[in-house]
Amino acid sequence: EGLIEFYDSFRDMFEFFCKNTTIHGTIRLVCSDSNRMKTAFWTLLLLASFGMLYWQFALMFSQYWAYPVVLTMSMHSEPKMFPAITICNLDPYRFELVSEHLVQLDRMAEESIAFLYGINTSASLFHMNEKNIHVKDLSSIGNLSRSSFKLSQNFSLLRMSDHNNRSGKKHSSVGFRLCNATGGNCFYKTYSSGMDAILEWYRFHYMNIMSQLPVIVNISDHEEQIEDMVYSCQYDGEPCRPSDYVHFHHPVFGSCYTFNSRGTDPFWTATKPGIPYGLSLILRAEQKDHIPLLSTVAGVKVMIHNHNQTPFLEHEGFDIRPGIATIIGIQQDEVNRLGGNYGKCTTNGNDVNVKLLYNNSYTLQACLHSCFQHIMVRKCGCGYYYYPLPPGAEYCNYNKQPAWGHCFYQLYNRLRNHHLNCFDQCPKPCRESLYKVSAGTAKWPSAKSQDWIRQALRHQNGYNSTSNRLDIAKVTIFYQQLNYESVNESPLLSENLLLSSMGSQWSLWFGSSVLSVVEMFELLIDTLVLSLLFCYQRFRSKKT
Repeated sequence: EGLIEFYDSFRDMFEFFCKNTTIHGTIRLVCSDSNRMKTAFWTLLLLASFGMLYWQFALMFSQYWAYPVVLTMSMHSEPKMFPAITICNLDPYRFELVSEHLVQLDRMAEESIAFLYGINTSASLFHMNEKNIHVKDLSSIGNLSRSSFKLSQNFSLLRMSDHNNRSGKKHSSVGFRLCNATGGNCFYKTYSSGMDAILEWYRFHYMNIMSQLPVIVNISDHEEQIEDMVYSCQYDGEPCRPSDYVHFHHPVFGSCYTFNSRGTDPFWTATKPGIPYGLSLILRAEQKDHIPLLSTVAGVKVMIHNHNQTPFLEHEGFDIRPGIATIIGIQQDEVNRLGGNYGKCTTNGNDVNVKLLYNNSYTLQACLHSCFQHIMVRKCGCGYYYYPLPPGAEYCNYNKQPAWGHCFYQLYNRLRNHHLNCFDQCPKPCRESLYKVSAGTAKWPSAKSQDWIRQALRHQNGYNSTSNRLDIAKVTIFYQQLNYESVNESPLLSENLLLSSMGSQWSLWFGSSVLSVVEMFELLIDTLVLSLLFCYQRFRSKKT
């Protein structure tokens, strides 16, 4: 009795509630009980208000459970670390272990070009006396490779003609034929440009040759050092140190060096914007033509990327022309994604189902490459040469897997068309730094200064040019400004905003507060208890 109020009937309870509640309009249900039309009108009006209220509530919850986001942009200004810079000389090595096969491939390419276009390229394109890179303690593997591997003649370049039904003109394409293991399913890998077809055909054979090399090749002891590529290096007016770069070899882009790869050295802290406070490099941009059909560009490949990140030079970066001074201004943008219910992203890649094959930090490209390599090893029985291998796998070789090219190109087309599930398994990073680049160029060195500049380089760096064309380049990379733009995702409808919107709707339709909701719950409890009491009284009266 101290907790609930007892009423003689449900009518008395309802009248007490309507006369004392803070919900607007309910008193009209009992004060005008003598006029049934008014009572019916206010009853319908209250029911309609309840319907509109809960319809609005349904819209709010449906929007909340859709987890929309809104982008907020903010500007920050503070000293920060200079990005990692990777440069490559576009001049891949001819390893001695596979040099004989590369010579054979050059001859096949020469014959194919002569067959397609009637051009003799042996004097101008291929240089059979180029210096080879020798890798120590691998002579037995090299002998085994020379005796066991043979270049396949089953992938000859062909010119195919097709008619355009609309214009009636005859078009030709160039490509090579790929078949599965049984030979029953074949297709032509064709290109409208004969140049693209020759380059792809050459790379296809090149991957089979390079698969003969061991997975880990130590090239740190070969005779080419960074001084052979970088004649001058300065950052913020100070000369670079040997600890400021790491060296690696790319099978297509050649000898590469990454400056400030870890991003932990205070030497690379950017305190001021502007050209004098950036990274200035004088580079050798001469192409020695070790393997000319892998890279038809003369110059230097440059990529600006985050620290501890694998540089995917085939997807990003830009080329520096010889004889040109290039000034590159960079502007950093930062993107922060919410993740969770608001979108798919990963903090460090540990929650991704794909096992990364790269030792650096998580990136979308690293995940996609790893995913594709795992699928290729599972479907084709071997790995793509340009990507790292999973444990226990080997690189593809058409002497061992004759149909791997047919399998690879079909899988790669499916990846490019988003038909593989790699894009579903590889989310974007939750936090990502992006670099916007703007560049300007000028001829360098000028006609009047080139003699003394070349003479200075010759005395200081052992520079020796036998080429008539310009073979040096200058590049300066700097922060245009230290303030950076941060783009952050935030919930469009958070819990606090949801409760506030619900309270606004409740006040709009009933002019009351959260205490009115408590009053309604109290009415429900009283109704339930009164119903139990009436049932108990009826049961006792029947028993009596």
